[in-house]
Amino acid sequence: MSAPFPEIVDAWRMVSARRSFNGNLSVAKLPRLADALAKPDGVISYDIEFGRDDLGIAFLAIRAQTQVSLICQRSLDTFLLPVTIDTRLGLIVREEEEAGLSPGYEPLLLESAELRPADVIEDELLLALPLIPVKPGPEESPLDWSTDPDQAEEPERPNPFAALGSLKKG
Repeated sequence: MSAPFPEIVDAWRMVSARRSFNGNLSVAKLPRLADALAKPDGVISYDIEFGRDDLGIAFLAIRAQTQVSLICQRSLDTFLLPVTIDTRLGLIVREEEEAGLSPGYEPLLLESAELRPADVIEDELLLALPLIPVKPGPEESPLDWSTDPDQAEEPERPNPFAALGSLKKG
């Protein structure tokens, strides 16, 4: 059974019931993500699923897609970056439990049974953003750069040791 998620859920009840939720979430409703963007507009399409795997590990699977507006740090242009997340979080209550997670799981430390699914989606989207946003594709450079030594145009510089050569001859 899938439905839009409530603001706060009891994570352990969701795991026991193997609940799943899907829907759309406005980027503007996620304040930390909105602050990291050039424009806080857009919609996040999500699917989240609570459950237990074959080893009994409680998990939260998140799949989400959106396009975010970022500022290119090379050209200072605004561009849209498609972001897709598909992750499985192992629910743990103590840090020591992280070692018991299967490969492919990221830990999600729960301080209480209450969980805000929107906060988890926001965290995962923030982690998916590039540290230094750069607009994809070819960039036109105002200068032509070349690594070919034949094309190098360096001005002739006087040799600083030329004066020593004249002393040696004399």
